[in-house]
Amino acid sequence: MEKAEPEAEKGKKPSKTNGFAVNCYEWIEALITSLIIVVLLFSFSVRIVSVSGPSMLPNLRSGDRILLFSGFYKPRQDDVVVITHTQGLSEPIIKRVIALENQTVNIDFQSGTVIVDGKRLDESRYIQNGITKQPSDYQFPLTVPKGCVFVLGDNRLVSNDSRSRDVGMVDQRFILGKAEWVLYPFDRFGKVNS
Repeated sequence: MEKAEPEAEKGKKPSKTNGFAVNCYEWIEALITSLIIVVLLFSFSVRIVSVSGPSMLPNLRSGDRILLFSGFYKPRQDDVVVITHTQGLSEPIIKRVIALENQTVNIDFQSGTVIVDGKRLDESRYIQNGITKQPSDYQFPLTVPKGCVFVLGDNRLVSNDSRSRDVGMVDQRFILGKAEWVLYPFDRFGKVNS
């Protein structure tokens, strides 16, 4: 019994240029698919942002490049976040979430301690001087409104944060995402202290 050969195989050798073209097409297709995935990832889930100013010292320094996760992010206490809009500032800021909606915040400016829902926060792992003494535009204690967070910078002596009317209570819709990793400078590469 004879086998039937396809028309293309009868008396013809496969073309090397045809194989090369198919190979190139597959590589280009893979490259474009990868590029689309990276663009979508960086558009909706991951961003790289630059720190500006001393308000998060000693943990984050001006000029640090940080990796920010923003896709479907819901703030939690102690997270370091980037805020895109505040009441009185036009540039994005980076701060630490101290209290969430419906939590009560009190700052004892005599002792420099922060109290949330009656419990004194242990901030020794991220605050250099361990105190919060800078005066506030608000009267404490105060309750964080629904849909908002109360934020403070780690360098409390110079930070413009929720103690100021310029920042105030931050609407969660204006939180760009959570700072996860310091990417640059390379000698500071590592997880953000949260």
